[in-house]
Amino acid sequence: MMTQVNRQIVLASRPVGEPKSTDFKMVESVAREPETGEVLCRSIYLSLDPYMRGRMSAAKSYAKPVEIGGVMEGGVVGEVLSSNFSDIKTGDFVVGAGGWQEYFTLPGTSLRKIDSERAPISTALGVLGMPGMTAYVGLSNIGKPQPGETVAVAAASGAVGSVVGQIAKIKGARAVGIAGSSEKCRFVVDELGFDDCINHRDPDFKEQLQKACSDGIDVYFENVGGPVFKAVLPLLNQFARVPVCGVIAHYNDTALPEGPDATPLILRSALVKRLTIRGFLVFDYVDQEAEALEQLTQWVSDGRLKYREDFVSGLEAAPEAFIGLLKGKNFGKLLVEVSPYDKA
Repeated sequence: MMTQVNRQIVLASRPVGEPKSTDFKMVESVAREPETGEVLCRSIYLSLDPYMRGRMSAAKSYAKPVEIGGVMEGGVVGEVLSSNFSDIKTGDFVVGAGGWQEYFTLPGTSLRKIDSERAPISTALGVLGMPGMTAYVGLSNIGKPQPGETVAVAAASGAVGSVVGQIAKIKGARAVGIAGSSEKCRFVVDELGFDDCINHRDPDFKEQLQKACSDGIDVYFENVGGPVFKAVLPLLNQFARVPVCGVIAHYNDTALPEGPDATPLILRSALVKRLTIRGFLVFDYVDQEAEALEQLTQWVSDGRLKYREDFVSGLEAAPEAFIGLLKGKNFGKLLVEVSPYDKA
């Protein structure tokens, strides 16, 4: 193969508060030929996800931070250009941790082949990828919705929340979404089939949520934190389950919020109502990946699970799109089209 110039976006500096475009830098290298057991791919779609903000910080977390000068991490759908791994052939489509770059070389064992006949390859980063699986395992293992219960979902039009609400409906529960605009709320109800959706930016948000959840909330799938959680807490029923997937409202915080300490209120609610509040990572349930992806794929094929994707074009667009993601500017699963894909 001819030498390929590989454009990469690296971490230039650790952000303080909200990331800025200057925290990222575009560099060029040479795409590395695959060694034994490795595969070289051309990046087609790059996934942008809130967890990446944590990777930019040096604070101790569940995963190592990206080093200064290191390529930003991210899931990528790519086309195989060269393979030294027997189970993957040139021309195959794969998904893996390719990062913010135009080409990536990874061990074949770390990649998952995509069947482009069953669903568009971009879905391997959304509804049929990490976000979809996050929704499936978090709701199934922690939320455990029962028929007739009320499931409230933060960031309901996003890649995870949209799947959570639809699975809740499939399980026979009521689904109440929370989103950041009237347009997103209309989509959540009209297209995804939620029973209701409340705009958390409305001045009477708390009153609207209470009306939509008049029988209380049995499962609250937490993606946001902040004022949304404060509005949900008093509505939680006895023995309610709260899978904590993310707290995007706090990812750019540099200090604890001012004002009264809500810890006693939260702990008292947990005690009196016997709440289950459990954080989880999708990796906790890796043994359920095959089951989850097969079920999600079947629901998509049957038209029971709908999705929306939000594309930006070109690797250079990734930093600004990511900054917007943390402010809720995307609508649906946010993807960067790094290179053209012939869908024919």
